[in-house]
Amino acid sequence: MFVVLLEFATNKSQAAHFMEGHKAWLQRGFDDGVFQLSGSVLPAAGGAVLAHGVTRAELEQRVAQDPFVAEGVVGAKIIEIAPSRASEPLAFLLA
Repeated sequence: MFVVLLEFATNKSQAAHFMEGHKAWLQRGFDDGVFQLSGSVLPAAGGAVLAHGVTRAELEQRVAQDPFVAEGVVGAKIIEIAPSRASEPLAFLLA
């Protein structure tokens, strides 16, 4: 399981230009069953995505396709988590 931190970068002011592409990228991740949760990092620091069911290499490739990453709107940091406990609704993350 991974947490992808998308931290605003030098080209932050261009976010509006690439927002639709970023939203489409997120939707593909959810449609593919890879993204489990996404949201903003507060206060206005960027975003985060919880990803599951892929290898780090596959996720790195997917993250590179985000228009926000490709256009320097955000920098991406991928954190790998080895879950050992989960609440019942999140038990699937242990697999």
